[in-house]
Amino acid sequence: MKKLAILPNHPRARRWSAALIASAIALGACLLSYDNVEAQIRQNRIERLNARIENVYTADYQDMADDNLKAEKSQAAATEDDIFVKENPYGTNTTSLYVYFTTDDAVSVSYTVHADGYADFTRTAYQESQYQRTHEFQLLGLIPGKTNTITLTLTNADGDARTHTITHRGASLLGNEEVQLESTKTAETGENLGDGLYAILGNDSDEQDFMFYYDTNGVLRGEIPVLYYRSHRLLFDDDGLMWFSASTKHMVGMNRLGKLEKIYNLGSDYILHHDYALDDDGNIVMLATELNRSDNAVQDQVIKLDTTTGEVTGLLDFGEMFADYKASSTHAGTNESDSNAKNRWDWLHCNTIQLLEDGSALFSARETSTIIKVNDLESKPTLAYMIGEASVWAGTDEADSFLTKSGSFPDTGGQHSITYVTDDSLSDGQYYLYMFNNNFGTALTRPEFDWSVIDGISTEFSSDTARSQYRKYLVDENAGTYSEVSSFDVPYSPYVSSAQELDNGNILIDSGMKGLFGQYSSDGTLLSEFRMTLNTSYIYRVYSYDFQGFYFA
Repeated sequence: MKKLAILPNHPRARRWSAALIASAIALGACLLSYDNVEAQIRQNRIERLNARIENVYTADYQDMADDNLKAEKSQAAATEDDIFVKENPYGTNTTSLYVYFTTDDAVSVSYTVHADGYADFTRTAYQESQYQRTHEFQLLGLIPGKTNTITLTLTNADGDARTHTITHRGASLLGNEEVQLESTKTAETGENLGDGLYAILGNDSDEQDFMFYYDTNGVLRGEIPVLYYRSHRLLFDDDGLMWFSASTKHMVGMNRLGKLEKIYNLGSDYILHHDYALDDDGNIVMLATELNRSDNAVQDQVIKLDTTTGEVTGLLDFGEMFADYKASSTHAGTNESDSNAKNRWDWLHCNTIQLLEDGSALFSARETSTIIKVNDLESKPTLAYMIGEASVWAGTDEADSFLTKSGSFPDTGGQHSITYVTDDSLSDGQYYLYMFNNNFGTALTRPEFDWSVIDGISTEFSSDTARSQYRKYLVDENAGTYSEVSSFDVPYSPYVSSAQELDNGNILIDSGMKGLFGQYSSDGTLLSEFRMTLNTSYIYRVYSYDFQGFYFA
């Protein structure tokens, strides 16, 4: 091996050596300084974006945007030969276009968005009447940063059609999400995946949070910024509003054009988490944490938001309903909706609510791997029964409240997104209940419990062999039983995740901690699957919405 020459012991050589060392130190300092500058620039950009979105979620901004839009529209010809369009006027969907024009005859409007390198996106715009002369809608599906050719097809009641074309360069994204998701299983040609858009609910970020729409080709069709935290599902009321959570403190109602017509702050007593549902009066019942509790219990409350007045009222404190069990648990856990909170007591951890037509409700409790039915939720709530591994509750007052398992199958471990389904073929008192069974046995507040009592359950957070499941039960309240009618394995996700039965007969599964979601046939055959890059740890839920009666006809 050749040895490096030793510098001669000469003043000039020593000065050169010292200069070389100094230069190296200076270069390192410059590189370090450059990194710091880059980090500061990035942080400044994030802070500006956060402030921008905070402004969007104010009534003043929405009213100003509305006034500006009306003023611009009033100056436009807005005929079918000179269609008025404006990019994302309300700041609520980055790549959307507001479209307005009139026609001499009554027509329906459909559109196709084309951008080179991406699948076309075709929908029929929602109108109050199928055929009308005034046309105003939010157009979805533009590809960001690309030239989009939009073909509008106008069709009258006789079936006569004509077309007009608009060219528009898609807006730059605010986030860093993929425009085309990685496909890990491509659907066979002709496979019916439906016309829904996948709503990505909770690819949580430390920077700016969003809800995303992707089509069944894995192409981004909408970027909806939220304040922080996440949206958990979309609710559609009878007044044409789409409701979703925009932070732990905010529920908002957005109209079809993208304007936030209602922005409600929950106040100083509660923050929301994990789920919410519309009741028969159009109010929103949600899972919540009560703030400033002396015992620091979290994620064990149910509250109601009056969507007319914004008033918030408490409906149920599970800590009172299950006082005996709560007292038996260890004071431990974290507050998932407030990562900075310390010394939390997450003894139940509700993650789903389903409201039933008789005023009762079903809840999924992750910490106890239990499904809970409560009667008369909005008046005088009482425990109806529970489903799951009863030994978790052994020695408590509630241990005798479990339905009887009919058949031989393991109970769930940390299940998510339970969904209540009625069917005309079932007798009164029967219903189906399906869910994502994480199949993970753990509870920080019950460290002594041996989860191996549930056959096949994993107690490992990370495992190459463990599997989660789609699981469907038949619940018979008359017989006091529950039985398994369907199940199949899916990629393992110890926490979060979702399952949804689609109108095409397929089942949409989000294995959240894997960043995978896709459609399965009813027998568990994977038909199509995508992988999304995780911002932090997981994608909380993925639900499909066809948006008929909202964006689309």
